[in-house]
Amino acid sequence: MTHITPTMLSDGRELIYFDATEASAALHSDPAATADRRGLDPRGTATGDARYDALSGEWVAVAAHRQTRTHLPPADQCPLCASNERYASEIPAPDYEVVVFENRFASFGPQLGSLPDTPEWGTTTTAFGRCEVIAFDPAHDGSFASLSPERARTVIDAWAQRTEALSAMEGIRQVFPFENRGAEIGVTLLHPHGQIYAYPFIPPRAAQLGAQATAFYEASGGRETLMGAALKKERDSGERMILEGRHFSAFVPFAARWPLEVHLVPHRQVPDLAALNPAERDDLTEVYLNLLGKVDALYSTPTPYIAAWQQAPLDARIRPASYLHLQLTSPRRAEDKLKFLAGSEAAMGAFINDTTPEQVADRLRNALPGTPGKATS
Repeated sequence: MTHITPTMLSDGRELIYFDATEASAALHSDPAATADRRGLDPRGTATGDARYDALSGEWVAVAAHRQTRTHLPPADQCPLCASNERYASEIPAPDYEVVVFENRFASFGPQLGSLPDTPEWGTTTTAFGRCEVIAFDPAHDGSFASLSPERARTVIDAWAQRTEALSAMEGIRQVFPFENRGAEIGVTLLHPHGQIYAYPFIPPRAAQLGAQATAFYEASGGRETLMGAALKKERDSGERMILEGRHFSAFVPFAARWPLEVHLVPHRQVPDLAALNPAERDDLTEVYLNLLGKVDALYSTPTPYIAAWQQAPLDARIRPASYLHLQLTSPRRAEDKLKFLAGSEAAMGAFINDTTPEQVADRLRNALPGTPGKATS
């Protein structure tokens, strides 16, 4: 059972402790132990803008205040470490298991509301929504891959709880938990953490996936989902499969865009992380950690990646066809080489992969977790 303890930072932002142990939960229920002693000025309602791009039909957030966000601070000034006598961080408690708090440098929010239904060229509005940070562990070094199974399970519970809570907020159309790992990806804090964005619109990639899924679902008369069909084909073929658990499987997609790309998919159609039952969350913990161990066994150093949870948009037509899955991608194409988006990818969105999905799947299948740079073939 995960204990959930909400509190407030001194500027009015919400912070929530997620604890698997009674002792940690008891610590965080003590106001004296969790008081933010920084005395920050109250946060106002000022936020960035959302501008409508009439040429593409997409919304773009303008968040110039993020230029001043923290960038690769020394370990003794990390805002995601627990506070101590010498330094007060974003996390007031002297210790924690998993914690979620509103981002001080948010791209969306803190105001909630709905975007205009019929925007046109020149439409500018408030960037409604919410951006949260989730610290996976009090240890300064590591990532989700380095978590214990117990801690990883607590993170999954936190993702699920926040998905449900954020989905219920005014104007939210999509909830997106993700982890960026590695300076090569652009990470500005090395402490193991992720983020959760609650958008006031359905982002372009989610809209594209949703449209494809909905068309397939409706053509089948509501009897079959697109991701469910893809998962069955991959499991039947086995050519690109990496792992198969009791409730989750991982495979390299047939038309992978990135040199390293994996889909982690539940065997049962669910719209989001909140809909997973306890047994599915247990299996997700095991399979996900195993997958990340294989990813890190490919090379002698940890591989940078983006782990993106594709959840169902909050749209009555798209949601029945949607199927929760994780898309893990990395630009690393060799030990010492990264793929950078060139003209075809960046300007036209037409990807050209430098690897074959079948070869990547074979390497991942045979990688030995915990043994960097080692595989059985």
